[in-house]
Amino acid sequence: MSNLHSDLEAETALAGQWFDHLRTHSRGRLGVTRASYGDGEQMAHDLMQAIGRTLGLEQRIDAAGNLYLTLPGRDRGLPAIMTGSHLDSVPEGGNYDGAAGVVAGMAMLARWRRAGRQPLHDITVMGVRAEELSWFPAPYIGSRAAFGLLEPEALDSCMRPDSGRTLAQHMAERGFQPERIRAREKQLDPARIACFLELHIEQGPVLVRKGLPVGIVTGIRGNLRYRDCHIAGRYGHAGAEPREARQDAVLAGVEFVGRLEQLWLAHEAAGKDLVATVGQFHTDTAVHTMTKIPGEVWFSMDIRSEDNDVLRAIDRELRTIAAEIGARRGVTIDLGACTNALPGPIDRDHRARLERLACELGIAAMPMASGAGHDSAVFGTQGVPTAMIFVRNEHGSHNPDEAMDLADFAQGLRLLVAAVEEIDEA
Repeated sequence: MSNLHSDLEAETALAGQWFDHLRTHSRGRLGVTRASYGDGEQMAHDLMQAIGRTLGLEQRIDAAGNLYLTLPGRDRGLPAIMTGSHLDSVPEGGNYDGAAGVVAGMAMLARWRRAGRQPLHDITVMGVRAEELSWFPAPYIGSRAAFGLLEPEALDSCMRPDSGRTLAQHMAERGFQPERIRAREKQLDPARIACFLELHIEQGPVLVRKGLPVGIVTGIRGNLRYRDCHIAGRYGHAGAEPREARQDAVLAGVEFVGRLEQLWLAHEAAGKDLVATVGQFHTDTAVHTMTKIPGEVWFSMDIRSEDNDVLRAIDRELRTIAAEIGARRGVTIDLGACTNALPGPIDRDHRARLERLACELGIAAMPMASGAGHDSAVFGTQGVPTAMIFVRNEHGSHNPDEAMDLADFAQGLRLLVAAVEEIDEA
C-alpha cells in the first residue's frame, strides 16, 4: 500500500473551510437549513461544483439533480469507486449531517490531485438530493430516483409543507427533469459501480460515550413505521363509572406501550438488534376533559432492526398483543397499515477491510449498527457492495448543536482514503 493517505493535513484544513462556507451560507435562526430542492441545498451543490472545477473533475447532474464529480481513472472501462452523501438538512439542523460525507469525498479527490496520481478506476463523489424526510414525505428521494426506484406518484403526491408545491414542481423549478424520473429511467447502473463508501456523522451518543472517534457500520437498520394507530374505547364519567365497567383508551394504550417495551427488553436479552419508539401518543383535546374517561387515543410507532425477520416477528406479536388487550379491556386497538423499509446490507468484505485498515492506521474504531437510514441502504439493496464510516459527533443530530470535531473527521477521512486506495490497487 502506498502512503497516499498519510498526509491529509492540507485537505483537512480545506474541509474545515468548506464546512464554514456551508454553515455561513445556510445559517438560520438556530441552526442551518438546507431544504431539499431549495436554496440551501442548491448552495451546497454549487459549492461542490465549484470545488470540482478547481480540481478539474468531470461533472454530471442527473435528471433528479444528483451531482456526480469524477476523477477519471486510467481504465475507463472499469466500474467506478463511489463515495458521497446528501447535502440537504432538516430545518434548523446541524451542519454536518450528510455534508460530512460529500466534503470527505472532495477532500480525498483533492489529495489525489495534489499527489499528482491518477487512479486505475474512476473515483466519483456523489452529492445526493433530498435525503431528509422533513421536506417531502418519501424516503431517499435522490438515491432512489437515481436507480429508477422512486414511485411515479410520489412526484405529484409529495408536497413540501413550507412551499405548498409538489416534488415534481420543485425539481422542474431547479431545471431538472421529473418526467424522466416519472418514467423510472435509471440514472445509475449498479453494474458500473465497484462499491459505495459513505462517511457520515454518528447521529447518536455511542462513540461519544465510548470515547472513540470512528465507528464502522455493521448494518443499516430497517424499520416498521405505524403512522396512524388508533384505540377506540368509550367515553364516560370520571367519577360515576367503576373500574370494571370502563373502556379506557388511555389505560389500554399505556398497557400496550408497556408490552412493547417488554418485547424490546426480551430481544435485547437474546442478543437481537432492536430499538422501538412511540413518537406520538395523544387524545382528542377538543373532546377530552379532566372529568371524562378517555374514549380514543392515537399514537405512532417506529421500530428498527438490522434483521428484517425480527421486524416481521415483532409486527405479528404486536398485533396479537393488541387483540388480547382489546378483548380484555373492551376496546379496539387498530395498528393500521405499516410500512417496512428493508435493512441496508453492509458488504462483509468492505467492512472487514475498514476494520483492518483502522487497526493498521492506529485509528480507534468500533463496530456499530446504524440506527438512522442512509442513502447507502439504497445502494446496498441494489447489489452495490456498500460500507459506512461513522465519525463521532457530540449532541446527536437533527439539531443545531451537532459538534463534529475536525480532528475526528480527519481520522474518518484517513480511513476512507486508505480504503479507496486499496480497492483501487486491488
